[in-house]
Amino acid sequence: MERPLPALTLVPTPIGNLDDITLRALQVLQKVDLILAEDTRHAGILLKHHAIKSPLKSFHSFNEHKAVHAVVHQMQEGQRIALISDAGTPGISDPGYLLVRAALDAGVSVECLPGATAFVPALVLSGLPCDKFVFEGFLPHKKGRQTRFKILAEESRTMIFYESPFRVLKTLEQMITFFGPERSCAVSREISKLYEETVRGSLEEVKAHFEKHAPKGEFVMVIAGKSMKDE
Repeated sequence: MERPLPALTLVPTPIGNLDDITLRALQVLQKVDLILAEDTRHAGILLKHHAIKSPLKSFHSFNEHKAVHAVVHQMQEGQRIALISDAGTPGISDPGYLLVRAALDAGVSVECLPGATAFVPALVLSGLPCDKFVFEGFLPHKKGRQTRFKILAEESRTMIFYESPFRVLKTLEQMITFFGPERSCAVSREISKLYEETVRGSLEEVKAHFEKHAPKGEFVMVIAGKSMKDE
């Protein structure tokens, strides 16, 4: 007997290659009454590629607060809704938390499918310890940034960050200041895409690489934690 769809399903989408999506995710996207997407133009490419014709509506960080109650009401009325982000799992450095919280508070059923998240392949590819790690997502741009670095300078677990290509060099420079130039790291970009690349070495070496090769694409930075020799 087929299991009924929950009111809200968080569906991970490919972080690069459009075929990096599960069969179950495709089935859910085909069946739901509505798909909420961070960027409908971006989502439209994925849906067209897989011949999915479910209705599509915008749901992003700029309208999330206003849209949440209306979406929850739709689910209470019986609609089955899927939430997707531009890439990866909704709620991981993307809109989604507020909707999940509101749905749970309203007593409607919520499910999250397993699937793509950019930091997992970057962590595994880094060659750094994977048994314990801390995911920091995007660092604050200004307020609180240096305070966060000071705290993380004492972190012994492997650290994972998301970063835009425009701030990669600045972030590497600040990491050198707070973590030291010899701290091991791996910086991955364009994971699962045509120009996927992982650069490994010390912070100083990786910074030198991106000074010669302008950063392009989506970045995941994996930094070794503090060790006894760093004392």
